Amino acid sequence: MRTHYCGELNKDNIGQTVEICGWVNRRRDHGGVIFLDMRDKRGIAQVVINPDNADFILAESIRNEFVLKITGQVIARGEGLVNPKLATGEIEIVANNIEILNASKPVPFQIDSTDTSEEVRLKYRYLDLRRDEMQQRLRLRSKVTHFMREFMDSNDFLDIETPFLTKATPEGARDYLVPSRTHPGDFFALPQSPQLFKQLLMMSGFERYYQIVKCFRDEDLRADRQPEFTQLDVETSFMDENEIMAMMEEMTRGMFKSVINVDLPNEFPTITYADAMSLYGVDRPDMRIPMQITDMDKLMQSVDFKVFSGPANDAKSRVAALKVPGGATISRKNIDKYTKYVSIYGAKGLAYIKLNEDGPASPILKFLGDEVTAKVIEMTGAQTGDIIFFGADKTKIVNEALGNLREQLAKDLDLFESEWAPIWVVDFPMFDVEDDGSLNAIHHPFTAPSVDANTLETTADSALSRAYDLVINGSEVGGGSIRIHQVEIQQTVLKLLGISDDEAQDKFGFLLDALEYGCPPHGGMAFGLDRLVMIMTGADSIREVIAFPKTQTAACLLTAAPAGVPRKVLRELSVKVSLPEKD
Repeated sequence: MRTHYCGELNKDNIGQTVEICGWVNRRRDHGGVIFLDMRDKRGIAQVVINPDNADFILAESIRNEFVLKITGQVIARGEGLVNPKLATGEIEIVANNIEILNASKPVPFQIDSTDTSEEVRLKYRYLDLRRDEMQQRLRLRSKVTHFMREFMDSNDFLDIETPFLTKATPEGARDYLVPSRTHPGDFFALPQSPQLFKQLLMMSGFERYYQIVKCFRDEDLRADRQPEFTQLDVETSFMDENEIMAMMEEMTRGMFKSVINVDLPNEFPTITYADAMSLYGVDRPDMRIPMQITDMDKLMQSVDFKVFSGPANDAKSRVAALKVPGGATISRKNIDKYTKYVSIYGAKGLAYIKLNEDGPASPILKFLGDEVTAKVIEMTGAQTGDIIFFGADKTKIVNEALGNLREQLAKDLDLFESEWAPIWVVDFPMFDVEDDGSLNAIHHPFTAPSVDANTLETTADSALSRAYDLVINGSEVGGGSIRIHQVEIQQTVLKLLGISDDEAQDKFGFLLDALEYGCPPHGGMAFGLDRLVMIMTGADSIREVIAFPKTQTAACLLTAAPAGVPRKVLRELSVKVSLPEKD
């Protein structure tokens, strides 16, 4: 139907008769001459319809988002009329023939507008996706997946599909359940990841597997989470963590260069989980920010200020300081704003010391005294013009409060030192210890410990795992581990997690059996594709890089899902709906 794309026309086409197809981006009527900005997937071209054109009356009925086919001659724009903002800005098309392929109702928002609410955009997503920004993001996403596939294929990985209807396994979030009509009262679960199946593929001798796959988690949502998300899933046999990390690093570096022309470091730095938490408060540190958290426990153990001395003398608590370069200019109003911000993470307050021209200033100076204050300034390396914020509470609260405050301050004060900063986080604990002494797997219960089964049983609360996360600009874009390949260690881990032998056999019997038939050492990694593309495009939310996302309440405004189903269908599925009572 077309000879050229709109966005590909240029001065080399002057004098040619062309046929273009697309949407009317804008229509303008200038003193009897009608101008149409025609848009297709390659860009925009301006069309001129003169009054002597036989289709002029037809053109007067055309409105935005009509779908047209236009035949015309390419000419050079007049002097002073060139549009440098458009790739086609040096030419225009004088229409000879216009064909309306389809009309459009008045659209609920202007396609190139940036003021439309997200709710409206998601309800009319098929219109929102016509925007150039969304087109570019999804094209970049396609380039990312294309590069991933080429890299995996070139490294002898096989693309193998795994089931969507499977059995619930503990992955750290709630499962989406699917009732079985043929097995009344029983349910499938949609996979939170293909974890066990990819391990079984290693046991089957395929050695290198990958899949770009949908996964499902019924969890509370944030800007970087969706109930259904996509990941690059990788598993390989006979490679240790260093070899896997090196290969995934090579892929990431090549992908950034190929897709967005960014040169990442030749070797990504590595930090231990313990150091990341101590210095940055989070296990996904943003290394573009030149601020570190300084431990103050020893210094504060003997001060009279119980707000500090109490946590400093508690093994499960912490006193820490965060120096903010140039932060002395932060107003009292904004300090109150940051105090409210850290309360989200459980902090009861936000003490501070400002280093003004005339010396330190703070309501807490009288409690610390000159000697301790001077030591704080020395330990943090603070100078005139800086501010020092403090956290004093349970270690988890202090880490989360100061870690997230560090990132917020960097955004507000523009403290980033570089554009891109990848880093590996390693040596994660095997388990998270609850207050009642029970254990939870930090990653998942199939992650290999760094010790043998006997040692693990006696050092469970301090044992490290063979897990690794790739963090870029403060976002975890990928995570993986060496897996357990010996049945004795797997049984030990399940036992430490409080899973009885009968329960283990019921939930994981197929895995435990497979481990006894010559399972090779293996490990892998998964990249969050949505989050990775979000970072590469500079979008604020993964909803901006997914064609048809859900809202933060896990609803689809486009299709009005989730929705009820007829009672007949529920009876066939042996499902009875019992709604909670309204207040």
